[in-house]
Amino acid sequence: MEKMKAMVLHAPRAPLMLEERDLPKPMAGQILVRVSACAVCRTDLHVVDGDLTEPKLPLVPGHEIIGQVTELGDGTIGFNRGDRVGVPWLGYTCGECQFCVSDQENLCPEAQFTGYSIDGGFAEFTVADARFCFPIPDAYSDHDAAPLMCAGLIGYRSLRAAGKARRLGLYGFGAAAHVIAQVAVHQGRDVFAFTKPGDNAGQEFAKRLGAEWAGGSDSSPRKLLDAAIIFAPVGALVPAALRAVNKGGTVVCAGIHMSDIPSFPYKDLWEERQIKSVANLTRQDGLEFLKVAPAVPVKTSTHLYPLEHANQALDDLRQGRFEGAAVLTTGT
Repeated sequence: MEKMKAMVLHAPRAPLMLEERDLPKPMAGQILVRVSACAVCRTDLHVVDGDLTEPKLPLVPGHEIIGQVTELGDGTIGFNRGDRVGVPWLGYTCGECQFCVSDQENLCPEAQFTGYSIDGGFAEFTVADARFCFPIPDAYSDHDAAPLMCAGLIGYRSLRAAGKARRLGLYGFGAAAHVIAQVAVHQGRDVFAFTKPGDNAGQEFAKRLGAEWAGGSDSSPRKLLDAAIIFAPVGALVPAALRAVNKGGTVVCAGIHMSDIPSFPYKDLWEERQIKSVANLTRQDGLEFLKVAPAVPVKTSTHLYPLEHANQALDDLRQGRFEGAAVLTTGT
């Protein structure tokens, strides 16, 4: 049987191990993808660090996958051998529950997730359900397209959750914010970027992408915001964002994991401010965003690592050592 290299998690908080594995075989409805690039998401950190507590173990992480279809399982439709595809976080839903039949498949109780309950893209090959994969716009190289599969998709869903807000705050200016800031500016919104206090480089990065204002998360913008999106997994930012939004404003919590939200006085929520969370994504989000991104055009800032250096990429993300997104490459 053919073999492949993969970076494998065997226990929470343990380093990934480089292993040689049998090449997976696509089942009915699945495709085998030769991975060329897989972005490294903060959710991958939450899986590896044990913040998300129910991963399949052993596990190949990674859910921002770009690659080429090399084999199709029985009855698979929608793609052909040689097609370039993107594989996102949402990897399977039941299609029958109350959420699936009401355009809320992101809430399906039977959902499975790439790089969490399904082996993902920190490998030379992966299998995926063809129904949950996307064709990738020709405007993007493989490594530039990879962050669109989660940073872009979740960012886009979060932006929609913010409604028609003209003045938009983005808390945590990492992979998702650097993508969605470009979309927001393209839509004519005024973007206010909040970084870690003292992160002057991050604030300058935000301004280069069109932010009207950039400062530390301990700062107050000179204007009240209509809405704020929190990408950083820091619960203490929720009360801060509530104080920064105007009456009727919305605070969107975009992450799959966040530290506990501290108590805050009711007056910070009063006057019809609201807090909402974003969970996962839908396939419709992906189809819409992959039309929007090249029209902006969204440009991703990527930092490339060989597959074997996945642990370094994760630690660099953990320590905030780069702007934009880390991307693993396989050399294929």
